[in-house]
Parts: sequence; C-alpha cells; structure tokens
Amino acid sequence: MAGDGKQKALDSTLANLKKRFGEGAIMKLGDAVNMRVESIPTGSLSLDLALGVGGIPRGRVTEIYGPESSGKTTICLHVIAEAQRLGGACAFVDVEHALDPDYAAKIGVAIDDLYVSQPDTGEQALEITEALVRSGAMDVVVVDSVAALVPRAEIEGDMGDSHMGLQARLMSQALRKLSGAVKQSNTSLIFTNQLRQKIGVMFGNPETTSGGMALKFYASVRLDVRRIQSLKHQGAVIGNRTRVTVKKNKVAPPFRRAEFDIMYNEGISRTGDLLDLAVEHDIVTKRGAFYSFGDTRLGQGRENSKTFLSENQDLFWQIDSLLRDQAGLTQTLVPGTADSKVISMPAKGKKHGSAATAEDYDELDEMDEMDEMDEAA
Repeated sequence: MAGDGKQKALDSTLANLKKRFGEGAIMKLGDAVNMRVESIPTGSLSLDLALGVGGIPRGRVTEIYGPESSGKTTICLHVIAEAQRLGGACAFVDVEHALDPDYAAKIGVAIDDLYVSQPDTGEQALEITEALVRSGAMDVVVVDSVAALVPRAEIEGDMGDSHMGLQARLMSQALRKLSGAVKQSNTSLIFTNQLRQKIGVMFGNPETTSGGMALKFYASVRLDVRRIQSLKHQGAVIGNRTRVTVKKNKVAPPFRRAEFDIMYNEGISRTGDLLDLAVEHDIVTKRGAFYSFGDTRLGQGRENSKTFLSENQDLFWQIDSLLRDQAGLTQTLVPGTADSKVISMPAKGKKHGSAATAEDYDELDEMDEMDEMDEAA
C-alpha cells in the first residue's frame, strides 16, 4: 500500500510538472525521443573517428584552441562546409575581423549562404550568438574567437585602464544563458580560443586559455590543435602537419589524437588523411613506395596516390565507407529532415585508432612542438 501511495504521489507530481512546463519537461531516460548524439563531420575522417561520434556533436558547446596559425579557423570552416553540404544553415561571428572569404570558398564554404557578423563589442557578439542559437534555424554557429571578445567597458575606457575579470564574467554569464538554448535548438556552437601563459608557474604546463574557466566547464568537447611539422615540396612550404588532441569529451572517450595535413589555399587534405588511415587499418596496402587497394594500384609514392584518389571519387568514397564500417561509425539520415542532417553513431564494442603519420614528402621539417597539457593534471 505504501508503494501505491508513492506511485500516486509521483504520478500527480509528474502531471503537474507537465501541465506547468509542457510535455517533455521531465521523462524517463529510456523514453527520450532521441538519445543518440547527432554530429556534423569535420572534413577530416581521422578527427571524426577521434571524436568518437563521427564529428562535432550537435546540441553541444565545442571549444577549439591552440597557438597562432595552428588551423583552428580552418577546422571551423570545414565544419561549416560539411553542414552546408548537408543542407544546413551556418553563421560565423567574426570577432577578430579576419575572415578571408576567398580561403573559405576554396575550402568549400558556400560564402553566398554563410551568415557573417563582425560585432564591435563582446556583449554585441554574444547577444548576436544567443539570438542565432535561439532561432532554432542554425545548424552551426562559430565564434572566432573568445580572446577577441572585448567588453564594452574596456573599449570605451582609456588605454592602460585595468579591467580585472570583465571578460571572464562576460563569458560566464553568456554560457549560463546559452547552454540550455544550444541543447533545445540542436545547434553546434563552436568557440575558438587562443593560448596565454600563466605568470610564475615553475612546474607543470604554464599554458591556459583566455576568457576564464566557464568555457572549460560548459564545453562538451575541447580540441587542442597544434602545428607539428612543415610540409615542403621542391623547397617551398606547401602546408603543415597538424595534430588535434581531444582534451575533453563528454560524448565519447577523451584523449584520442588525430593527425592530418592542412595544405595552403586548400585546407585539410582529405585524400592524404584517408590514405594514411587506410594504410593504418590495412585497407590499403603499402609495399615499398607503392600503394594498392585490392587489385587496384593507387600509385608510387604518397603524393601520386593522393592524386589518383582525388581523380577517382568512387574509389575514395568506397575506402571511406570501409573505414567508417571498420571503426563502427554508421551514418543515417535524421527522420523528417530529408538530406539536411546526418547522425553518426558508434556501434557497440568498436574502438577507433589515431591517424598515421605522413611520409614520402620531398622534405619534412619538424618544428619545435609546444608542450601539451598534462593529461594527468
């Protein structure tokens, strides 16, 4: 009898909550309409696998940080290009006032369909971001970058004035308001951030990100982007080898790594990324300098094999499909959205590896790599 009384009290409470706040205000976890994490591809298959869900998660906040010219904005533009390819609407809040439309177009962004804002103050930038997210019409909103979000008081003040903690308080307030709206609208909200040095740190990593601690807590995914090598061809630098470490991940296991090439005026080298992964997973065989897929000879050397794959897209997507199947990622259309969105889901019991390193360049200069954040800290 006591159990019946508890159940009646619970049913009455649930009915009142649904009446006050609407259907779906509270439910059993197993009754949730969509428990799977939707994602948007990043343009790099190795990074999609490292993220564990096939890309940048929707309905979550993502932070991408790293040193200057490491590839943060390039990754964001690739995410926008992939979302547009799937029929999504995207916005780019260019706080740094440094977006290059020509480079974005070369990456694959439909610049005529991209909404761009260049706000004057940090408050204006975050208000625009909130309005875009709450509209429910945006698939991806990028804020580039947190370090450039200057509070109005700092802009209106004199040079040299002290404004302790203004930016951190601004970010903390904004994220409190944005976190729920991001989930309800199922938008991918991406913040890029810069690195700063802590003063007086004798032990451990002195690096930190700007904007206070709030973004570190609210972000479901944090990506550490590092430029680790320069890629040269006939003496000229043609791109960089980039390593991305998933420092935080609430939708899959963290601390996975992905390595890929970012080529100048081209963006992420999809063919090079695919070729490295295929060799690592024994889908493409490499004997000496020759690459083969089954009975098909791809070419002699990595660059020739990349060219062959770029000229044979059917073969490219066949290898891509095999890699996704082997990693346990399947892609299905979201019901009721035609071709607008894609869900990437890890199958049970599957593990994803990291990307292979590049080879067969004429010259490969290794740059001094900055110390990574101590994972044990």
